[in-house]
This record gives sequence, C-alpha cells and structure tokens, in this order.
Amino acid sequence: MEKPLDESFWKNKYKNNNIGWDIGEVSTPLKTYFDQLENKDLKILIPGAGNAYEARYLFENGFSNVSVIDLVQAPIDNLFKSCPNFPKRNVHKVDLFDFKLSGFDLIIEQTFFCALNPELRGHYVEKMLELLKLGGKLIGVLFNIPLYDDHPPFGGNREEYLPLFEKYFKINVFDTCYNSIPPRAGNELFINLEKQED
Repeated sequence: MEKPLDESFWKNKYKNNNIGWDIGEVSTPLKTYFDQLENKDLKILIPGAGNAYEARYLFENGFSNVSVIDLVQAPIDNLFKSCPNFPKRNVHKVDLFDFKLSGFDLIIEQTFFCALNPELRGHYVEKMLELLKLGGKLIGVLFNIPLYDDHPPFGGNREEYLPLFEKYFKINVFDTCYNSIPPRAGNELFINLEKQED
C-alpha cells in the first residue's frame, strides 16, 4: 500500500474530482431494493456515504431515520447542498471503526467495502455485527472483479468474500446483480445478509 487510506487521502480525491466510484445517482440495485421497503421508520446507516445519493433518495421518499458516515467534509457539504433538509444530527464525520451508535435495522453497502484496505475486511464484518441489531440486514453491492492491489477500489469475488460473512450472517442473497448500471454489468454482487444469534 503506497499511502494510508486516511482522511487526507480521501480529501484529495474530492479536491481533484478523482471520484470514479461516484455514478451521480442512487445505484439501480439499491434503488430497486429501497422501492420495495414498506417500513419508513427503519433505522438505516450508510457508511462511507460519499455524496450520499442513497441517503438523499431514502430521505426524499419518507425514510426519516437515515444516518450517514463519511471521513471527509466535502461530500457531507454536498449532501446538504443537494438536500438542505437532511437532518444534521444524522450526519457523522467519523471513521466507521470509531462510530459508536448501534441497533440499526439496515446498513447499506455501496463502494465502502472496496475502499477499505483488504486487511480490514475482517474488522469490517465485526463492525457490521456490532452496529446491526439482531435480525438487522447488511444490504448492498460488492465488486465481483479483481480491480487493484495497491489502491482502492480493491476487488475480489464471491468465493473470497463469502467465508468472511457466512459464519455470522444468514445469507439471503449473495449473487450477481441482474440490474447493475451498464458499465458495471456482470461485475457486481448484490448482498442481503441477516445478522443471526451467535
């Protein structure tokens, strides 16, 4: 790893508009999932939310309890520009691993897992378990391609990821997305993982 993936690393990404993961809107697999949710009171967390299109979409569709985490101020500012009424109390500028709230019904995974140094993937799973309530779900997309070894996005595949999760989660869905955006077709896995009792 050339540089630590710290706040200054990500700050420079936004400063230089080097944000290739940002598709400019809520991703289709997540939008499709959100659109079938009926309980607008779900306690939802989006770690590494970036420009937070998912948070904005949920909020504008009546979900009142959506929280976002990001390490960098620029995307947080962008969220408030695009969605001025988003509750400030639900926005946290913090490293996920230092985040203390818990009891979430849903955690939304969108290009956060692939941004982490792969050495932290086990810690990521532990943190998801800590943040979710029993029966809570980790929902989202993971890249299903090799990608890079020395800088994000870090890729992988189903066979590599599954052992990280299957010990702790009920695997509801862990399959290739059928509705990825065209540039990512065939290269994303949709996950629906449910926290179980130990």
